[in-house]
Amino acid sequence: MQQNGANRPSFTQNGNSKIYVIGSLLNNFKICRVKNHVVITALARDLGRYVYALDLRNHGESPHSNKHDYNAMAQDVADFIEGHGLKETTLIGHSMGAKTSMALALRSPELVADIVSVDNAPVDVSLSRDFPKYVRAMKKIQEAGVTRQAEADKILSEYEESLPIRQFLLGNMYLPEGEKVRKFRIPLDTLGKALDNLGDFPYKNPNEVRFVKPALFVRGTQSKYVPDDVLPLIGQFFPKFRLVDIDAGHWLISEQPEAFRQAVVEFLQKSE
Repeated sequence: MQQNGANRPSFTQNGNSKIYVIGSLLNNFKICRVKNHVVITALARDLGRYVYALDLRNHGESPHSNKHDYNAMAQDVADFIEGHGLKETTLIGHSMGAKTSMALALRSPELVADIVSVDNAPVDVSLSRDFPKYVRAMKKIQEAGVTRQAEADKILSEYEESLPIRQFLLGNMYLPEGEKVRKFRIPLDTLGKALDNLGDFPYKNPNEVRFVKPALFVRGTQSKYVPDDVLPLIGQFFPKFRLVDIDAGHWLISEQPEAFRQAVVEFLQKSE
């Protein structure tokens, strides 16, 4: 469903209350609906709450903008929440979505009841070298003027061996009406330029901003994004945080969906 005006995110809805699952970099909830739908539907079922799956700006069917940073994305989500007349929401975000969720919780705690940050922390850290590589590959695909998904996959396989990751990335392709050449929905130039800043976090001093409501940090033990040495800083920004480790890499929701579901359900049931 496309929202009109400004930069309101495109969203998919399940259930009957108010949880917001915020997508990661290069994610498209509308296309990657199989794995996402399983987890989202399970959360709606187990918790009896509405679950909105939001694509951030420059992703999926959400509006495009030359500005792509965490303050802007946090404001987009705040506008979405306020536009629906809701408060005290749960934010669940992975990767880029995690930092967006943390930023919104710190700047507008009155809108947020609790958060789930998935494999990211409120620190400045360099993004994996995979992301620039993926953008280069996607640009090469677009320049090649492919007409079939198989052609795109052949090019992408030169950059990424994992079939699930290639399928995830190619979920951003579509065939414009009346055309033969496939294109990417996401603005590759804009995201490519934003990569250097997407490892940063907009808040540096926990003495100035703090979220004193429940927060769950779920990290992949095979990932580098939430090392032990950042846990004290997480505790300063989010003094009521809990930590759950899952035996997975950065894409832990896809790798371990049941373990992730159990962690989130247990956390939110205790928070209610």
